[in-house]
Amino acid sequence: MMSHDNFWKSVAAGVALLSFLAAACGAAEFFVSPQGNDAQAGTRDRPFKTLEAARDAARKADHSQEIVIWLQSGAYERHQPFQLTVEDSGRPGKPVTYRARPGEEVRIVGGRQIAGWQPVADEAVLARLAAEARDKVRRVDLKAAGISDYGQVKGGGLELFFNDKPMTLARWPNEGFVNIVGLVEPDTVNVRGTKGSKTGKFLYEGDRPSRWLQENDAWVHGYWFWDWSDERQKVDSIDTEKRVISVVPPYHGYGYRVGQWFYGLNILAELDAPGEWYLDRESGLLYFWPPSPIENGRAVVTVSNGLVTLGGVENVVLDGLTFEAARGVAVVMSDCRNAQVARCTLRNLGNMAVQISGGQNDSVVGCEIYGTGSGGISLQGGDRASLTPVGHVAENNHIHHYGRWNRMYTPAVSIDGVGIRVAHNLIHDAPHMAISFGGNDHIIEFNEIHNVCLESNDAGAIYAGRDWTMRGTIIRHNYLHEITGFRGEGCVGVYLDDMYCGTQIYGNVFYRVTRAAFIGGGRDCTVENNIFVDCKPALHIDARAMGWAADSVDTTMMERLKAMPYTSALWRGRYPQIETIPQDEPAAPKGNVVVHNISWGGRWDEVESVARPYVNIKDNWVDGDSPFVETPPKSFRLRDNSPALAGGFKPIPFEKIGPEKNPSR
Repeated sequence: MMSHDNFWKSVAAGVALLSFLAAACGAAEFFVSPQGNDAQAGTRDRPFKTLEAARDAARKADHSQEIVIWLQSGAYERHQPFQLTVEDSGRPGKPVTYRARPGEEVRIVGGRQIAGWQPVADEAVLARLAAEARDKVRRVDLKAAGISDYGQVKGGGLELFFNDKPMTLARWPNEGFVNIVGLVEPDTVNVRGTKGSKTGKFLYEGDRPSRWLQENDAWVHGYWFWDWSDERQKVDSIDTEKRVISVVPPYHGYGYRVGQWFYGLNILAELDAPGEWYLDRESGLLYFWPPSPIENGRAVVTVSNGLVTLGGVENVVLDGLTFEAARGVAVVMSDCRNAQVARCTLRNLGNMAVQISGGQNDSVVGCEIYGTGSGGISLQGGDRASLTPVGHVAENNHIHHYGRWNRMYTPAVSIDGVGIRVAHNLIHDAPHMAISFGGNDHIIEFNEIHNVCLESNDAGAIYAGRDWTMRGTIIRHNYLHEITGFRGEGCVGVYLDDMYCGTQIYGNVFYRVTRAAFIGGGRDCTVENNIFVDCKPALHIDARAMGWAADSVDTTMMERLKAMPYTSALWRGRYPQIETIPQDEPAAPKGNVVVHNISWGGRWDEVESVARPYVNIKDNWVDGDSPFVETPPKSFRLRDNSPALAGGFKPIPFEKIGPEKNPSR
């Protein structure tokens, strides 16, 4: 695996090479600059000012050659997304490319830079602020700046960024959580012995919330019942004598439980640290404690919901651009073909970076994605009934510090449909999962994933669940490490949840991952030729559909089976085991194979006794002397005389895992 710095240096070199090739091949060229003029010719010396002017000129150009729209350095502020439609398409091998000029930073910005910050003079506001903040906080009038749409505190609203970093909505505690210590109406929820309350009235410790009594828009964000389900809820009232916080209905769907965790937010009285901010949505006044002198910095608030939309477009490339500071998804592609986001930076967004649905052979390659409010990339397409693949790809991307706002079920890459490839990505530092998948015949390979599921338990770095018909996915040659869950209570590497079936887990390396390979009652899955080091345990298989999840067999599972043509010749040929499921002990975890794996350190298996007779577990190398040339994680290469190799284990191409060196990918 190459270093992050070398990877991005190679990307820059690749962009310069592409620029040279475009000129050498005689591509039609147009130029855009924030200092340009749309009345000009769009040449290098007389550039357009807007993307729309360049787009319209490209429509009239000769499409028998490649068309390149060169964006010159600077910020292109968007109050609404830049739209590309079918008439903006290129041709196969001759795309229309929107490309940053070599060595220049081009920023597509969905926000407004805000000036005119003043010290706080209002005595009532100063009284609410913490003493240490009163001479540090600055104020600006957004309404006077023409900004009046603030969105919702719960999500999707206005955000503040300073010097390209997301600032923190004023909260307590400033980091981490506090616990629920009691419930006003306990024991009104009981899920298989896990008890709680269906009423959003809970007890806290200490006296801190007494500072919130003058707040009219305080919220709490918590993991109220399960460790994988969070929600922001508005505070209705605070009883400081009994230390009870009541939230505004509707209450959380799963309920509330003692020991679960939360924090308060959107609270002016808690604006007590550099980098925190608060917006009074009634007055439009924004309060901010800048982490450095504000007159020397750049404060931006989000305005536009998105940045670029592509509908029905073919053969279009967005290359080497920075997309930032939008409230929603940066780039949305619908029903496009051979469209690509390449070598871009997508950051500081209220939602995800790229959303692709329908179409054929679209891709996100060589991008860096971070600071997103939700996930990174969503890829959806293909037809499941006919098992027609869509061919979308997410490759060579570095995705990190995502899920900043929507914490759960917003992965770095989510895929759904048929025939999608996720390869050579580096994914890390996130509250929940790295990759989620649903559908058929996907390839997830050569990805490095670490330090995810940081704020959740009972969650998986790579996750899918609850369907007998979603089969054919191969998860191979990935490196998963340091995945242990919130407060070290345990998460999962590859999580085939709730009877998920027909998935191959082959040739992966797991290091310090709790329940590294997990089959939750599913059928026809293979765990083969993997390395597990210090995993506790390496393998989990249960028979939940024969126990606590039995009710879902004749309902959810059977309904989803019947929704697909599983008895057709096509499906029987592709997935021969599926036709007989209704008659062949459908609740049993049949057909699972665990073979030729290495488990060293940690613990080998956690196979439920009811499940074990159904599982074929053989020829695995467990414990014993170290089979490696050096102690992991220094090396996962096996000694030439390792007994595992003699027993049929195939070497894993570890050096190929992670982003590739070729910047043109």
